[in-house]
Amino acid sequence: MAKVVLEFERPIYELEQKIDEIKNLSDNVDVTDEVKTLEKKVNQLRENIFSNLTRWQRVQLARHPERPYTLDYIQHMTTDFVELHGDRFYGDDKAIVGGFAKLDGQPVMIIGQQKGRDTKSNLYRNFGMPNPEGYRKALRFMKLAAKFNKPVITLLDTPGAYPGIEAEERGQAEAIARNLFEMSHLPVPIIVVIIGEGASGGALGIGVGDRMLMLENTWYSVIAPESCSSILWKSWDFKEQAAEALRLTATDLLEQKIVDRIIPEPLGGAHRNLQQAAMILKDTLLDELKALSKMKPDKLIEKRIEKFCKMGAWNE
Repeated sequence: MAKVVLEFERPIYELEQKIDEIKNLSDNVDVTDEVKTLEKKVNQLRENIFSNLTRWQRVQLARHPERPYTLDYIQHMTTDFVELHGDRFYGDDKAIVGGFAKLDGQPVMIIGQQKGRDTKSNLYRNFGMPNPEGYRKALRFMKLAAKFNKPVITLLDTPGAYPGIEAEERGQAEAIARNLFEMSHLPVPIIVVIIGEGASGGALGIGVGDRMLMLENTWYSVIAPESCSSILWKSWDFKEQAAEALRLTATDLLEQKIVDRIIPEPLGGAHRNLQQAAMILKDTLLDELKALSKMKPDKLIEKRIEKFCKMGAWNE
């Protein structure tokens, strides 16, 4: 796959290309000092750009095609992963993956939405948009985790639940609503992590938990900026303004007390260093699990319901 460079990353990319060109021409000339100077400039430029991202730029980063997906994190931060399949009602939705794994030796059930890397794999994964059987598959896994008293970790990354008529015919709304109810009463710890896009009910369908975490360059909202722009302005051209109005970044949602913690990413985004991003996420999950494991099931459920009931603010 060709390297994807976002528009606001272009100055960094051009400087990196210049460094590579100088290195390639340095057979008979010592260019060490010049390279060091340019590398320092690249680091300063990267730090400056990524510390001042707009909300729309964060949305773009969350959708970056090289960004780690659920299976990438599972591979890099767990061991002994056993993938499970099927909802035992209709079929096996490839947009949802999950199974038992060990996180630093601790057994957990890990479930997440999975996108593809190219056209073929995106079609196979339905672009990370689950059907009703995907949510029922996830619920089956959660109930299995509860049966064996193992904590549940869900990784959210979807542009939304699949909106096709066949999904509605098979009960898309009911499947999501059922998950909300069942997850609110699940007697084991649940940690929810937004690792990319957290769009609408498609994300919320596996997004009820004791702790809500967001990676630094992700978004979580009832609607995507483009769709919001289309409704309000009858055009996608105002998506940047829509993103600002929606306040959908990790910082925004922490201020609104919808999420509990922001997980930092390697400078430039999680795709710049998958191994480091996975280790940061793993350490955070272990820290959260340690605290949640001390709570009794009835207290977990009580606090979980109370947490979601407190969300939202309005004026009368």
